[in-house]
Amino acid sequence: MIREQIKKVIPHRDPFLFLDEVIELEVMKRAVGIKYITQDEYYFKGHFPGKPVMPGVIIIESLAQVGAVILMSEPKYQDKIVYFTGIKNAKFRKSVVPGDKLMLECILTKFREPFGFGVAKAYVDGNLVCEAEISFAVGEK
Repeated sequence: MIREQIKKVIPHRDPFLFLDEVIELEVMKRAVGIKYITQDEYYFKGHFPGKPVMPGVIIIESLAQVGAVILMSEPKYQDKIVYFTGIKNAKFRKSVVPGDKLMLECILTKFREPFGFGVAKAYVDGNLVCEAEISFAVGEK
């Protein structure tokens, strides 16, 4: 699933659409997305000039967007919206910098409508850079 297809699934738009591709999708189970980190990302202008590092909050939001794809790919929820409701046990292991290819994986561990819970991990070159437990709620647009 490329960026234009992702826009048909989740409502995020620039500058807050952080997924470039979804390379694996098991609806209501698991998804893997990709974010290509370039020097042109708007947040690098202030985080940190001369030594750009992707903000952790944007890594977490990117993981949450992968979670939203898992839920919103279910036909029953295509006319809904998925709200990001919580983060637990977030850990940032390594910096993400321009030139990195961020692989984002989310596994839905529990879903009791309208709430979902997942385990999310981000990798660069196979190395874990971020992990968190995240939660969602499906609601009306």
